[in-house]
Amino acid sequence: MEPRTAGRAAPDEGGAGAQDDTGPDATLAAVVAGARRRAVRDGDRQVDTAHLLHSLLDADPEARAAIGPGLVRLLGYLVQRSIGYGLGWQRAAEGGGVARPVRGDGTFEGPERWSPLAAEAMRDARRRAARRGESHATGLDLLAALVADPRSRAVEVLEHAGIPAGGLTAGRAPRATGR
Repeated sequence: MEPRTAGRAAPDEGGAGAQDDTGPDATLAAVVAGARRRAVRDGDRQVDTAHLLHSLLDADPEARAAIGPGLVRLLGYLVQRSIGYGLGWQRAAEGGGVARPVRGDGTFEGPERWSPLAAEAMRDARRRAARRGESHATGLDLLAALVADPRSRAVEVLEHAGIPAGGLTAGRAPRATGR
């Protein structure tokens, strides 16, 4: 029996998790790899911010802790999305425009497709780390970057789960609104 994703696998080289002299740490490399797998498995044309958010929550305990008491609801919603709830999102690129391949250092290269907002979130996470004098972005850097643009699917998912994205950018664990 052939796997469901046969013929659709995205190559790993040159994508947002590609190693360079200041490449991502193991956690962000796992997040990027997980987001790729989710996009391929879900049949999506590109890796978007919701794929990154879901993978980040799987890989990083600090990001899970930052979500606070709404984590279970959020994970439930993300699972629903991955099993078909998000099929309507396959029709258009997140953030509009043309998705372009992007490396972890913010340069465009390679065969992989990232939504414009996911690519920007990866670059923003790196900039956040650089402002602190760090060479590697953390999961919390990526979480803050994912919720920085209110048009992102990550923000849409969080808000749908009753978690105010604005509380995550301020570094506070938000309370679920009980939706």
